[in-house]
Amino acid sequence: MRGGWWTVTAAALLASGCAQGNADRPAPAAPATPNWRTMATSADRERLRNWRTAWMAALAAARVTDRKAVAAEGALFDPDRALLDPLPPPGAYRCRVFKLGTGRAATPGFIAYPFFDCRIDREGDVLSFYKHSGSQRPVGLILPDTEARGVFLGTLMLGDETAPLDYGRDAARDMAGRVERVAERRWRVVLPYPRFESTLDVIELTPAG
Repeated sequence: MRGGWWTVTAAALLASGCAQGNADRPAPAAPATPNWRTMATSADRERLRNWRTAWMAALAAARVTDRKAVAAEGALFDPDRALLDPLPPPGAYRCRVFKLGTGRAATPGFIAYPFFDCRIDREGDVLSFYKHSGSQRPVGLILPDTEARGVFLGTLMLGDETAPLDYGRDAARDMAGRVERVAERRWRVVLPYPRFESTLDVIELTPAG
């Protein structure tokens, strides 16, 4: 456990099933094995159901902007690349954010940001993920799903904020994505239909050591 605000965020997701923000269903009892479907808001379950539609549209737009850069990332942008043992182990990571597709004419269809520091920790039966710095900082939990996929549920911290909103309190800040391993020491978090700027966000994770 990280303590402080992170402990509160993790506990809210695990214990209450996001009861504050998920008003379309009663709060379930905390399951022995965390189930992301009982924790996710209905809007986020919908986003995750439509992940392939988002990916195909985003990839097409990204290739129009910079086909060479998209091709250079190889398996990272292959929607069908998902290896067994999908959850990254706890530790320090180097991460990059790629924004694919756009909802605005003035925004390019492909943006690659520099590496930043992030970390994954063990939170009981699940993992936590958070980005250390930057103007947009995702924080949340990685929950098990299938043998080749986990699910990320979290919120987006902005600017100089020092604590995240509870997941489910503000739909514009909620984040939901697929967590997959694409190579021996390379993972991704794929976020379909994020609320800002793009059609699909891909966060690449590689161990810092």
